[in-house]
Amino acid sequence: MGSRNSLCLLVALITSCSRANLIAAEPEATPGEWKLVSTSDNVALYRRSRPGPGHYESKAIGEIAAASTTVHVVLDDVDSYPRFMPYTVECRVLKREGESVLTYQRLSAPLVSDRDYTLRVRTTSKKVEGGTSYLSRWETENALGPVERPGIVRVKLCEGGWLLEPVGRTATRATYTVYTDSGGVIPAFIKNTGSQIGIRKIFAALRKQVQDPKYSAVKP
Repeated sequence: MGSRNSLCLLVALITSCSRANLIAAEPEATPGEWKLVSTSDNVALYRRSRPGPGHYESKAIGEIAAASTTVHVVLDDVDSYPRFMPYTVECRVLKREGESVLTYQRLSAPLVSDRDYTLRVRTTSKKVEGGTSYLSRWETENALGPVERPGIVRVKLCEGGWLLEPVGRTATRATYTVYTDSGGVIPAFIKNTGSQIGIRKIFAALRKQVQDPKYSAVKP
């Protein structure tokens, strides 16, 4: 099944909404080495330094109380994102080609301009002990999406993925990675601190959404 997942877009905007009281000096991670930075809200957050405008790549690992197939279906349900994902005001599939999906999303949050971009998402799945694992990887494909609009900041860099691994038939170990530059004139250290909040919000929204009765018929 081609993934409609574009959750990484939320980080691009939520990072730019962090407040000054979240700014704190953090020790640098060795390039290429993951460093644990937080374990709040049952999400283990890591980061590692990378060259380029994104400065840091983030990784988060957390358990979700639903079968991996259900979590995957929720992530695929792009049309519902504006109803349950924070700050998402527009999200649609532009094109599907086998396991590849082209998606566009626009985000809006207080105090900053809207952000948008287009992603190419590729998904693979395989049967494993306890169910099915899913791996989605994405990258920006702005040239294939809507043109830039006045007043909306176009995000040029966003790479990442979701790995969903079954923990029995009723739980999933979810690993989320993202490397992004949210655009606009925002200091890098603010963006990277704010990404911790953004990622935890994503996990919270996903944990709540998998309990929606509309997904109860999904077979593990």
